[in-house]
Amino acid sequence: MLTDAQVTQFYSAGYLVVDDVLPCDVLGSVRAEYSDLLDSLYDRWSAEGRVPDGRDMDFWAKLSASYAAGCDWFQPMDISLPGGEIAPDTLMHFGPAIFDLVMHERILDLAEALIGPELTLNPIQHVRIKPPGPQLGAEETRAHITRTDWHQDRAVGLEEADQTDMVTVWVAITDATLDNGCLQVMPGVDAGMLPHCPQVQTAIAPKFLDVDRAVPLPVKAGGVVLFHPLVPHASLPNMSDGFRWSFDLRFSKTGQNTGREQFPSFIARSHVTPKAELKDWRVWRDAWFATRDRLAVSPHIPIHRWASDAPYCA
Repeated sequence: MLTDAQVTQFYSAGYLVVDDVLPCDVLGSVRAEYSDLLDSLYDRWSAEGRVPDGRDMDFWAKLSASYAAGCDWFQPMDISLPGGEIAPDTLMHFGPAIFDLVMHERILDLAEALIGPELTLNPIQHVRIKPPGPQLGAEETRAHITRTDWHQDRAVGLEEADQTDMVTVWVAITDATLDNGCLQVMPGVDAGMLPHCPQVQTAIAPKFLDVDRAVPLPVKAGGVVLFHPLVPHASLPNMSDGFRWSFDLRFSKTGQNTGREQFPSFIARSHVTPKAELKDWRVWRDAWFATRDRLAVSPHIPIHRWASDAPYCA
């Protein structure tokens, strides 16, 4: 799916926007699956008296009402365990529609064009559903809800994966625009790993930023943004009156460290051992919940490696 010129851009500028990757039926199935999920969550919260009756409310209205009431829909909708403490009842979502998106042939073709045919579905993966800025409380700091600070994807994994070949595939479920908080990038990967600080989010230390070079990356629903693990990127704030929805997916070369080895990874594509490819969404789901059960009774494993007392964090 990529030309030689596009591959060259990816490895020099560190990013690539590709339009019209996923067909409408795949996006529609994901939206329907998540609508059903939110309906079940909302019905429970409504029965508990936490949110108003939702019979005449659509998906977006229920999200708004839930957020205003302090009901956490992010973690039940995420396709990963949290980076903090994990409980035996921590919720996640794994279903056939999101599995079909994650493992879609066109997504894998893009990853293969950049890092080769032996692809592992890396466990660093998330849903991002960002509410309109005016709805956010002053205390809101979570990256998956508000704007995401400048960072490199290499830096949010553990150092054992610093030599891993990987690519991030950022998938737009709704249009990502300048107004609703699309991504932005500082082109180039030659600077290598920049120092990060464990601030509210893991973020590049301010003295290493040159935000005047920032390039916004709007993309239509169904398109993707591909990121090299060393390119600095962030998101703009959502200043619109609607939600902005995307997924962060990551693929790495099979056999190399994923950066979060405590979480499950899967062979997504293999020309050498095609029988090893993950084909059943239930295997994906069950492995994550088995990992939750194991980690909930084990000492916490930090997912970040940056020290707050480093000189560049002062």
